[in-house]
Amino acid sequence: MLQLISRLTGVHWREQGPAFLVGFGHGGTHWIAAFFYLLLPYITRDLGLSYTDAGLLVAVFHLSALLANFGSGLIVDVTGRRVLFQIISLLIGAGALFAFGVTEQLLVLALLVTLIGASNNLWHPPAIAYLSEMYPGNRGYALSIHALGANVGDTLAPLAAGSLLAALTWQATAATGAAPVVLVALLIAVLLLRKDHRARVTTGSGMALSEYLLGLKRIARDRLVLGLCLMAGFRSMAQNGLLMFLPLFLINEMHAGPIWMGVAIMAMQLGGLIAAPIAGTWSDRVGRRPVVLAGLSVTTIVIAAITLIRNDVTLVAAVSILGFALFAVRPVIHSWMMDLVPTKLSGSATSLLFGTQSLLSAAVPPIGGLIADAYGLPAVFYFLAGTMLVANFLVYLLPHQDLRREE
Repeated sequence: MLQLISRLTGVHWREQGPAFLVGFGHGGTHWIAAFFYLLLPYITRDLGLSYTDAGLLVAVFHLSALLANFGSGLIVDVTGRRVLFQIISLLIGAGALFAFGVTEQLLVLALLVTLIGASNNLWHPPAIAYLSEMYPGNRGYALSIHALGANVGDTLAPLAAGSLLAALTWQATAATGAAPVVLVALLIAVLLLRKDHRARVTTGSGMALSEYLLGLKRIARDRLVLGLCLMAGFRSMAQNGLLMFLPLFLINEMHAGPIWMGVAIMAMQLGGLIAAPIAGTWSDRVGRRPVVLAGLSVTTIVIAAITLIRNDVTLVAAVSILGFALFAVRPVIHSWMMDLVPTKLSGSATSLLFGTQSLLSAAVPPIGGLIADAYGLPAVFYFLAGTMLVANFLVYLLPHQDLRREE
C-alpha cells in the first residue's frame, strides 16, 4: 500500500513525515476555528445577540486575520523561521480558546476571537512556504496533505464540540477543546524544530530586507498573482459564510440538535477529507486551472440547492458533496500561487493570498447577518452562491501563464 501511494503521488513514503506533521498542525488551527463557529449559536443565545451581532463577532475574526497578514509574511521570509512560527500560531490559538471558558463578557470574547483569527493567518505563511520548499516537484500533493489536515480538524471538531455541548456548557467545551492543539504544537516542536534549524544553517534561509521589498513589489504588480488572490477571496467568502450560517440554519431552520448539527458539518468536512489528496495530486498532472474550475462550478450549484432540501438525510448527503467540491479547490489554489512566485517570497505571497481572503471574508458575516435578519437565513445561501459564481468568472479571466517565475 505504501509503495502504491508513493507511485501515485511521486513522493516516497519515508519522505512524507514532515508533510503530515504540518498537516496535523493545520488541523489544529481549523479545530480551534471550528469550535468557535460551533459555539456561536450558544453564545448568541446566552448573550442575547442578534444575527447581525453574531456576524460582527465573526467579522472580528476575519479582520484580525487580515491584520496578522501584514507582518507574518515579512517575518517568515526575512527570518526563515518557518517551523517556529507554526508552533507560536498553535499556542496563541489554543490559549485564546481555553480562555473562552472563563468569560461571558462580549468585549473579552471579541478580544479572544481576535487572537484566534490572528493565529489562524499566522499559521499559513510559514506552513505553506515550508511545504512548498520541501516538495518543489509535488506541491499539489504536499499542500493537499496540508489541506487534508485542515479537513481532519474540521471533521473531528464538529463531532467533538457537539458531543461536549450535549454534556457541558459552551465555556467548558471551549476550554476542553484547547488541549489537543497544545499537544500537536509540542509534537511539531520535538520532531521538526531542530531539523528546520539545521536546514536554515545549511542553506542560508532568510533574506535581506531590501531584497525582500524589491521582490514584494514585483509580485504585487503581477496581474496573474493578483487575479488569483481575488478569485480565492470570493471563494473564501462562500466557505466562511457556510461555516457561520450553516450551523445557524441547521439549529434555527431545520431544528437540529447539537449532535445532529455536528454530524452534518462533519459530513461536509469528510467530503473535503476525501477530495483534497485527489485534487492536489491530479492538479500536479493536469494543471491547476481545470481542477479549480470543476470544484467551483459544482460548489455554486450545491449551495443554491441547499435551501430547497427539507429531509435531514438528503441534506447531509448534499452537504458532503458540497464539501468534496469546495475543499478540493483549496490546496490547488495554494499550489497555483506557489508555482507563480520565487521560493524566498512564498511566505509573503501566502500572506497576500490569505490577506485578500480575510478582507473579503470579513464582509460576509455582517452582510449575511443583515440579509438573515431582513429576509431569513435561506436568502443568505443565494448570496453565497453568487460569490462562487463570481469566483468562477474570475478563473476564466486569469491569463494562461501557470509556470513558476524566475527565482
